[in-house]
Amino acid sequence: MADTRKQGAESSARRGRHPVNRLTAVQVRNAPPGRHADGNGLYLEVDESGARRWLLRTVVHGRRRHIGLGSAALVPLSEAREKARSLRAIAREGGDPVAERDKHRRQSMTFEEAARTVHAEQVEPHARNAKHRAQWISTLETYAYPTIGKTPVHAVQQADVLRILAPIWMTKPETARRVRQRIRTVLDWARASGLRDGPNPVENVETGLPKQPTGIDRNFAAYPWADLPALMPRIEAVDGMGALALRFAILTAARSGEVRGVTWDEIDTDAKVWAIPASRMKGGRAHRVPLTHAALAILEAAQARTGSRQGLVFPSSRPGKPLSDMTLSAVLRRLQVPATVHGFRSTFRDWASERTSASHEVMEAALAHVIPSKVERAYRRGDVFDKRRTLMEQWAAYALGTGGKVVELRA
Repeated sequence: MADTRKQGAESSARRGRHPVNRLTAVQVRNAPPGRHADGNGLYLEVDESGARRWLLRTVVHGRRRHIGLGSAALVPLSEAREKARSLRAIAREGGDPVAERDKHRRQSMTFEEAARTVHAEQVEPHARNAKHRAQWISTLETYAYPTIGKTPVHAVQQADVLRILAPIWMTKPETARRVRQRIRTVLDWARASGLRDGPNPVENVETGLPKQPTGIDRNFAAYPWADLPALMPRIEAVDGMGALALRFAILTAARSGEVRGVTWDEIDTDAKVWAIPASRMKGGRAHRVPLTHAALAILEAAQARTGSRQGLVFPSSRPGKPLSDMTLSAVLRRLQVPATVHGFRSTFRDWASERTSASHEVMEAALAHVIPSKVERAYRRGDVFDKRRTLMEQWAAYALGTGGKVVELRA
């Protein structure tokens, strides 16, 4: 009998039968970046960021199709195998497994499941701060799940969002804004994934809420620094010169007008310095900005779009004319981001205060703030440029989710 089984296995190998159930749960958790086969067309895909997802490769109506089966952080190995088996059976019977998958997902995925998918695929891989990763989902667990956690994501309405925000809108304004933004992100993802139709119910939800105090409104213009690593990939996905300029403004912590008016003769790519003349600075003093690798990459992308290193770095569609401030703001409106372009300078300042040991002098110099005291200005003739370069590299690493340790930055 043993010989028979051995001969059968050898015969299967000669016929080219693929081994199945190759992966183990441990391998799913620890597999390096790349595509890893489990058998029968089921693969585990691992990104460089660490994000893991299931993929089924099968033939549908004579054509090879790749069908996503969800995040490996949410779909265990056994469930992925069962999903793959079911979809292969549909394909063999002449049906459309993609349509069937989407129909099932649309009918069954709850808001909580959608939120955990977004957290696993967008927040976990990019937010290097463990506290932020935990808070992103915990705020939804505390405030959103009791009301809409079990609601199908396609059925969430503006009235549901109002019921979540109303109890905390005035008593916990900052928390309420973060909850609102995270609900918006989840529902944006659901719409992009084909799980819901129509406008995002978070849009204009403020009309049903009382007006927050003026002091809170001023702070509202700034985007929460803890949410920035999840936002940057969304901005990067937007095509156009406005999105490039916005990313450059965020990474340099510069004012909108300084970015929109930057010319190539202000840029020294070899020295990695952007030298802004006094005539273009709010304080009337020349300012040097250290350029990170990420900022230089944006400059290269801008050059590729224009094919020139002459004149404006971020020109508008009108020859020789800079972008308008509304062009950058339009990117934020398109993404439904409740912040202003200028507010990202506050985002940078809050992050630097919370997450680095940079001195007040270094942070203020990075923002090109003029020292009010004439006596202090007389003694501080340097611009702490090297310390600012270190701080800006740390900022870029955080904003883009590429890691990097917090460094000591003493003046």
